[in-house]
Amino acid sequence: MNSENQTQEKFNQMIEEMGKMLKVVNSSLMDPKDYDFEKYDEIEELYDLLNHKGKLTVAETNAFIDELKKYRKQ
Repeated sequence: MNSENQTQEKFNQMIEEMGKMLKVVNSSLMDPKDYDFEKYDEIEELYDLLNHKGKLTVAETNAFIDELKKYRKQ
């Protein structure tokens, strides 16, 4: 994605929507402020993949959540 299109608002929206799509019960795990904006491209790839994939198995959901953990701020 073009870096000029990378906004905090879009970043926040992607993370919040992924939380809904993944049906994360504890919404605090999907608080955008806990994620590293520097990882925008990686988050966007996950978001696009999730949108394309649609329905996920339990194993796929867990894999997505594990991948998202990598992009949380330490």
